[in-house]
Amino acid sequence: MLRTALISLSLLGAVGCGMGANPARGVTSTQALTGTAEWLEFEAPQVRVELFRDVARQSSQQAGSRGAVLFPLLVDGEFVAAPAFDPATDLMGPGDAGAPIDLTFETRGDRFAEDRRDAFQGLSEREAAEQIARSLIMLWNLKPTGPVTVVRTPGAPYAAAWIDGQLRLNPSFVYMAAAPTR
Repeated sequence: MLRTALISLSLLGAVGCGMGANPARGVTSTQALTGTAEWLEFEAPQVRVELFRDVARQSSQQAGSRGAVLFPLLVDGEFVAAPAFDPATDLMGPGDAGAPIDLTFETRGDRFAEDRRDAFQGLSEREAAEQIARSLIMLWNLKPTGPVTVVRTPGAPYAAAWIDGQLRLNPSFVYMAAAPTR
């Protein structure tokens, strides 16, 4: 609890000193992905929505391409960009369309937080990540043969990646995708 309070205070100080996503200063979604996710919690929902829309636009530009992309899928030993999604897509909606997907969450290393936050529409980071994971798996038409492990990958140069049956989620992307659009 003390650690969380200290992190929050230092992040508030950083935001107050001019760090953070400010569209006027031109912080891109790519820069936000490689930074510390928690500062996004203190940004206005409109900023997080615009960062999400930028990521979605980039997914459209990169769809099907190879190499370094925001949504890589490992297919036959090569990284390919995942199918695009619309900037108006709600990844927080029900994502399994009646076909339940068995998700497990990485318990070693950096884990998704369990405390509920306004930034995640009242859910915990783990609950938001679960909804986003289910939505991405359905949008990308993935057919997992067993449980899917969801891994928190802070500072990764991608938003989400499908690698060897694991869905790796950048927590900055979780903040962006969870921003209320209304």
